[in-house]
Amino acid sequence: RGVGMGQMRLQKYMAACGAASRRKSEEMIVRGRVSVNGQPVTSLGIKVDTGDVVEVDGKRIRPEAEKIYLMLNKPAGYVSTVKDQFSRKSVLDLVDVGYRVYPVGRLDYDTSGLLLLTNDGDFAYKLTHPSHEIDKVYIAKLKGIIDSGDIERFEKGIEIDGYITAPSKIRLMKKDRETCIVEITIHEGRNRQIRKMCEAVGHRVISLKRTAIGNLRWG
Repeated sequence: RGVGMGQMRLQKYMAACGAASRRKSEEMIVRGRVSVNGQPVTSLGIKVDTGDVVEVDGKRIRPEAEKIYLMLNKPAGYVSTVKDQFSRKSVLDLVDVGYRVYPVGRLDYDTSGLLLLTNDGDFAYKLTHPSHEIDKVYIAKLKGIIDSGDIERFEKGIEIDGYITAPSKIRLMKKDRETCIVEITIHEGRNRQIRKMCEAVGHRVISLKRTAIGNLRWG
């Protein structure tokens, strides 16, 4: 058996191979898309090393020789998934680096801004796992003008989709008669979370752009 990286859980090995993020790899294992040494595997507890033959959808995967990290200024009108059921354009259509990379987390179809792409599963895991609480900063144009009550609700947490969001920040940057520009900081990343939070306090999001992830900032 090979020594290489030593034994590790299958989902971590898959992430190291650039097959998918660790979380996505777990989903692929449970769905029966992965085999080890010719045997289908559906358990998340199995360990492998570089001497094992690991296949995803019948194709062997191997650890990436070089780690790739990309910062992309995602336009609105692209999905940040590898495949889309509606055949919409993907952010992967915007990059061609000769390596298989995948998005770290997601940005909504109609949200623009900073998106990271990589083949480093551990890096992706550290940035996206909720326990690490990595701040993400957005600039939003809202219908109406936020007030002190809205700011307080963001700081305390807002109920959306049956749960209370973690404390977050919203800061007024600019306003006119009917709209305002705000900076919003959260460390969660649920589906359309910012749009739902703003709507919950009575302000529809007109446009939304992510400007920072942790200490990585666009522009």
